[in-house]
Amino acid sequence: MDCEQPVSAAKAPATSETEIVRKARAAKIASRPLSVMPTAAKNAALAAMADALRKNISAILSSNAEDIAAACENSMEAAMVDRLALDEARVEGIASALEDLVALPDPIGETIAAGYVESGLEVARRRVPLGLVGIIYESRPNVTVDIAGICLKSGNAVLLRGGSEALHSNRALRDIVYAASLTAGMPKDWLCLVENTDRSLVGEMLRLKEYLDVIVPRGGGGLVSFVAENATVPILETGFGVCHTYVHVAADLDKAADIVFNAKVRRPSICNALDSLLVDREVAGRFLPRVAARLVEAGVEIRATEDAASAIGDAAATMPATAEDFDTEFLALRMAVSLVDGLDAALAHIESHGSGHSEAIVTEEQAVARRFLNEVDAGAVFLNASTQFTDGGEFGLGAEIGISTQKLHARGPMGICEMTTYKWVVVGDGHTRP
Repeated sequence: MDCEQPVSAAKAPATSETEIVRKARAAKIASRPLSVMPTAAKNAALAAMADALRKNISAILSSNAEDIAAACENSMEAAMVDRLALDEARVEGIASALEDLVALPDPIGETIAAGYVESGLEVARRRVPLGLVGIIYESRPNVTVDIAGICLKSGNAVLLRGGSEALHSNRALRDIVYAASLTAGMPKDWLCLVENTDRSLVGEMLRLKEYLDVIVPRGGGGLVSFVAENATVPILETGFGVCHTYVHVAADLDKAADIVFNAKVRRPSICNALDSLLVDREVAGRFLPRVAARLVEAGVEIRATEDAASAIGDAAATMPATAEDFDTEFLALRMAVSLVDGLDAALAHIESHGSGHSEAIVTEEQAVARRFLNEVDAGAVFLNASTQFTDGGEFGLGAEIGISTQKLHARGPMGICEMTTYKWVVVGDGHTRP
């Protein structure tokens, strides 16, 4: 299933050419016919890919078991193993996400705006694919298929470079959906997976401006920072999240307890999980003991400031919080807790320690809610809801490329529309410029 260079390649490969260069060239060539593929053909391919996943679930789980076994041998943290693990329900979720994409409108060819200018020319902007999208990602094998589906629907070819810890899973998933897409008529080499796990190749991928139109790093802060500092290819930063939930003095405390518990415990290993809990000092004594006991019972390690620990009291064991804890994306059953004196203090804390990912407030006071939603600078802001909802599927996007924490050209969960750009289409009738 490896990508091979088509005979029509513009340049002959050098004898020392690396796997990344060879596959990038092949995928770039495939991006041209894919960019004009009819919607019906793309939808048929997505449906075939979903069907193939269901038919090959035993092979997928067998490959994933190899990765899980290696992770356990290497003493990988339990939360990270959870990111890596697949089961029948998760594979079904991956397949269902492809079918959700089928139901979404195709953005390619959409006229964003059009009109006549003073010269009489008709000027319009039309959506087009980005071209060849490079993805560097860690751990979660579902990303392989989510990205393939989104890029296919938006007319983009893909060059994938996953983490070594998920190689067997990624290879199996890529081979299954790629074979199904070819049977449905998609161009050869539109979906390439780099299987060489040598980390030095990542640096080479970051400099492939000749072929790659954009690179998306999807992983922890270390990966995102490395890509941002070394890439010459344009990048879309995603994933790294230090996420807060602020419990305001006017919060419904029962509602707040459920939201905080869900935001931390449901899946602690994902980037939208709660990292830091901020609680108004006035309600801390009533709120923290009950939620802390519930969290600790679920296995959460609470790192609390001195005043927060005092408010928790004997209800649950805590550890002293360090300054570093409030800048940490834990991706595990750990969290930091601090007390604040009102909305302005909470806003200042989030401004200092947030990463622009997902931030939430729990309050019944609408004026406070409006200020929080308007003033917090993040890709997604929530009122009375768990930050775990920051997800392309939950936002109606079918799936997501990742969650952008920057402001150009996309922000928050990125779906098919975020994988497009536009071109100006200008129509005249013998027009010349005076």
